[in-house]
Amino acid sequence: MATQLEILSDKYRQEHLSRNIYDTGKNYSSNHPNALANGDEKGKGENEGNIGSSVDIQNRKSNIVKNTYSSNNIYDSNHPNVKSDGDEKGKNEIGSSIDIQLRNELLAKNIYNTQKQYSSSNVNALSTGDEKGKGDVDGKVGSLTDINTRNDLINKNTYKEKSFEYSSNNPNALSDGDDKGKGDVNGIVGSKKDINVRTESIARNKFSGNKTYPDF
Repeated sequence: MATQLEILSDKYRQEHLSRNIYDTGKNYSSNHPNALANGDEKGKGENEGNIGSSVDIQNRKSNIVKNTYSSNNIYDSNHPNVKSDGDEKGKNEIGSSIDIQLRNELLAKNIYNTQKQYSSSNVNALSTGDEKGKGDVDGKVGSLTDINTRNDLINKNTYKEKSFEYSSNNPNALSDGDDKGKGDVNGIVGSKKDINVRTESIARNKFSGNKTYPDF
């Protein structure tokens, strides 16, 4: 005997099947009228050269009518609307009329041209005392601002080329009793502060050469 659940399930299944327009005698397939483009909104499959629903077909026809190009007026690289012939349509290798106009305006503003090309030899690329060029000229490198800034820094620098170069032998690199140098001088290492702190630490240390750790 069927259970209550099975009875309800069968009832709902029959209701759904009765609403389904497709059945064993009228299966839905690629050949069914509702799957073919026959002028309604249901089918879109190809039917006698037609593809798409009625709305699809109507939209396609409207777009084709609006299209400037056709089988008799093919758009390709040889079409007038592709070529740069002074209008806004074709740009080809040169550009539209607006492109050409803007390029001419920019070229007019450009101080460099085929007769005065910008290169590493151009005066505006060289360090000649102005703000434009920074390339090496007789050992000078940088713009006017660069050179002035470098000179200011060199003047502030304690160390000078040849006369007072900073090296391992410079007094300011050696431990000679001031706070600048820390390099070894006759066994003494560190700045004045380092030496004082080390001396104080040794004085507080209860171990020494005569009383080593852990021999106490």
